[in-house]
Amino acid sequence: MSDGLLDRFGRVHRDLRISLTDRCSLRCTYCMPADGVPWLKASTMLTTEELVRVARVGVEMGISEIRLTGGEPLLRPDVVDVVARMAGLEGPHGHPEVSLTTNGLRLPGLAAQLRDAGLTRVNVSLDTLRRERFTELTRRDRLTDTLAGLAAADAAGMSPIKVNAVAMRGVNDDEIVDLTQFCVDHGYQMRFIEQMPLDAGHTWDRNEMVTGEEILSQLTAHYTLTERGDRGAAPAQVWDIDGGPASVGVIASVTSPFCGTCDRVRLTADGQLRACLFARKESDIRALLRDGSDDEAVAAAITACLQLKQPGHDIDDPTFLQPDRPMSAIGG
Repeated sequence: MSDGLLDRFGRVHRDLRISLTDRCSLRCTYCMPADGVPWLKASTMLTTEELVRVARVGVEMGISEIRLTGGEPLLRPDVVDVVARMAGLEGPHGHPEVSLTTNGLRLPGLAAQLRDAGLTRVNVSLDTLRRERFTELTRRDRLTDTLAGLAAADAAGMSPIKVNAVAMRGVNDDEIVDLTQFCVDHGYQMRFIEQMPLDAGHTWDRNEMVTGEEILSQLTAHYTLTERGDRGAAPAQVWDIDGGPASVGVIASVTSPFCGTCDRVRLTADGQLRACLFARKESDIRALLRDGSDDEAVAAAITACLQLKQPGHDIDDPTFLQPDRPMSAIGG
């Protein structure tokens, strides 16, 4: 199968993000309204066989990392089997590294099974260490469960464990140092993310966003930070804390975009390929999977999708339009 992982701008794609579901057990204010959003119809959701087929074709084309996302991926009943089947794929780069982004609520009961199935690491979303604030932010009183999930992943031997926090002005920007120190104390890797225009209510305001520069300003007042070298295609720029080994990363997607080195392509839970998180065009691969098309047609669809990829997301352009889908329906 020919290599179709190159886009028009010479970027080679090695990272496939697969959304297992659009459903979530939390209702984070920056993601969806209190009463949630309409869920995708069950008939449109890819079956496990269909998910694995797309992943297999991708791996044969050169994908070397698969990130499982949602919604909340651990809500998919057969998530352990999905991980095992993804980890068992093999391509020119060998077996793909399989990781997962989660809110952590179901990790206490699943971490060991996921590790045994081949999951190498997890990213856990945690925007605050304060119980009342967590409840207000997520509309669920589940902070203790998220913390237990982190501990379970650690006990299962997953490494590295990354903690993701969206920095929000007047909401949790007073916890930037506290969250970082929590990760230093527990051996986790802290990652701060600039809030992006991906909320279901389309209420994102750039002026209210905490910038990467502001995050670093707070951190450098408390720690000695040493910037690491070339980050390659990684979204986070990473700094060693007080000489290491602890580190902190900042994903400044808005103010310092890394589009020029992006190596990611996304598959939504309902079978739409997206070349960019902010893409307004999708490629319907579900139709190919269900009309008897062969693997060569699936590979061609992946190749064609990448040719739609733009040089950047243009969030700062006055003509920028937020994607119709919220983050929960795209996959992180």
